Amino acid sequence: MLRYSLMRLGIFAGCFFALWGLVYVGVLPRGLGDSNLLWVLILAIVVSAPLSFVLLRKVRDEASAEVVAKVDRAKDKLASNRSQEDAL
Repeated sequence: MLRYSLMRLGIFAGCFFALWGLVYVGVLPRGLGDSNLLWVLILAIVVSAPLSFVLLRKVRDEASAEVVAKVDRAKDKLASNRSQEDAL
């Protein structure tokens, strides 16, 4: 899960700096007044979300499988603990 989160953060950072460069050069419009940073942040979120959805599909599926396995182990442990309490 940490790997997925770091990779997603990397995609966001790459989008942020690429968009910041495009705004700086004038390809994309600047924000109003002092809102330029907010504009680039929102734009980077909008661009990086579908990119990470497509590019990190395999990593996300692996992370999901790990989470499911941990939840199943926790459920099994809880069930065994309950059965031990009932036996006493």
